[in-house]
Amino acid sequence: MGADPVARGLYRFADEPELVAAYDRAQALVARYNASEPGERDTLLRELLGHVGANVTVMPTLRCDYGRNVSVGDETFVNYDAVFLDPAPITIGAHCQIAPRVQLLTAEHPVDPEPRRVGWESARPITLGDNVWLGGGVIVCPGVTIGDDTVVGAGAVVIGDLPAGVVAAGNPARVVGEIATRGPRGT
Repeated sequence: MGADPVARGLYRFADEPELVAAYDRAQALVARYNASEPGERDTLLRELLGHVGANVTVMPTLRCDYGRNVSVGDETFVNYDAVFLDPAPITIGAHCQIAPRVQLLTAEHPVDPEPRRVGWESARPITLGDNVWLGGGVIVCPGVTIGDDTVVGAGAVVIGDLPAGVVAAGNPARVVGEIATRGPRGT
C-alpha cells in the first residue's frame, strides 16, 4: 500500500449521491432555520443537527454542510453567523460560548493539484471540550481538539490541539496563558 492518500481511500468525492441527498436536506433545513422566528428554532435545530443538548441557543445565520455530524452540549450559546463545515463530526461540549462568525472547518482538500482539481476531499473531526469560549471570528481547522475551559482570542486560527485551561491567541493560535481556577466571583 503506497503513501498516496487517494489510493488508500482517505478521500472521497462530495458529489456521491448519498452525500448530495444529505446536503440538500440540510440546506433546506438551514434556510428554514435562518428565516425562522425564535419560537420555531429549537425544533428546527433538533431536526437539523445530530445532537442538541438542553438549553442550547444558536443564533441565525447558521451554515453547515450536513448538520447531522454536529453535536452541541447542554447550555451552549452560538452567536450570529456560525459556519460548521461538517463532513466529519463536530463535537461541541456543554456550557460553551461561541462568538459571532466562528468557523469550525472539518473539510480538507489534497495539496497535490491533480486530485484537488478532480474534486477529491477528506475531513477530520473537531472537538471542543466543555466550557470552551471561542472569540469572534475564530477559525478552527480540521482535526483540532480544544480542551475544557480553554479560551481562544478573537481572530485566532487554530491549526493544532489546545490543552485544557489555557488562553490561546494569534495566527496560528498559540497558548499565551493559563486560566487560574477561581470562585464564582473571580476570587
